[in-house]
Amino acid sequence: MAARILPVVKLATKVTIAGGALYVAVDSGLLGSSEQGSKALEKAKAAVPPAIEEWMKYFGLEAQLPTVPKIEFSPVETWNSGVRWTISSLSEAPTKASEYTSQGLQYLKDLTK
Repeated sequence: MAARILPVVKLATKVTIAGGALYVAVDSGLLGSSEQGSKALEKAKAAVPPAIEEWMKYFGLEAQLPTVPKIEFSPVETWNSGVRWTISSLSEAPTKASEYTSQGLQYLKDLTK
């Protein structure tokens, strides 16, 4: 009997953990717009160091944590530059394809001479 229940319990545990992680991600705004993601990142940066300190005191660990590096990163600007690059590449694709085709044909003509 226990052999039949154990896989069901394992599956239920995995589904519960995955569902909880998805709920937290949606609730905190990680799966929303880039502005919501930036806000969630700032909240995490503010909440994680005090939480780690509290847990270290709780467990009696007195290790010195390295300071968190200051990263000047804006997901909004990075996203927009990636979109611009992609659209630019797609708009230049027909021109580049014809250029490369003419270069390839010229190369083949030069080989057959």
